[in-house]
Amino acid sequence: IYTHFPIAPEIVIYDFACQLAPYSLVREAQYFAKTRFLIDELHAQGHTRCGRACFASNAMLYDDRVRAANTSAAECGNNGLGRVRKSVSYMTYGHAVQYTKAYLDVWNRCKIRRI
Repeated sequence: IYTHFPIAPEIVIYDFACQLAPYSLVREAQYFAKTRFLIDELHAQGHTRCGRACFASNAMLYDDRVRAANTSAAECGNNGLGRVRKSVSYMTYGHAVQYTKAYLDVWNRCKIRRI
């Protein structure tokens, strides 16, 4: 996040946000000072030791931005990438990057056309 965005996002929804938050704040405290880290709904059940304040489902009760977010969007992308994992494992780095980019471009175009 730090290397790709000049300004930190206000909300980060991630499956391991309970550990990402302290890690990020130790590494770049000023950059992440106003960022909330939330655990996505799919992975929240397994986080029995984490406080409820870390759960996106809890934040949805009072924050419209979190309520509007698809907290499992990354899981959908991971599922799609699983289809090319074996092919990419036999490629050089450069070819794997090109192949993956082309795959994602076609996959995204197909998703857009279905909408």
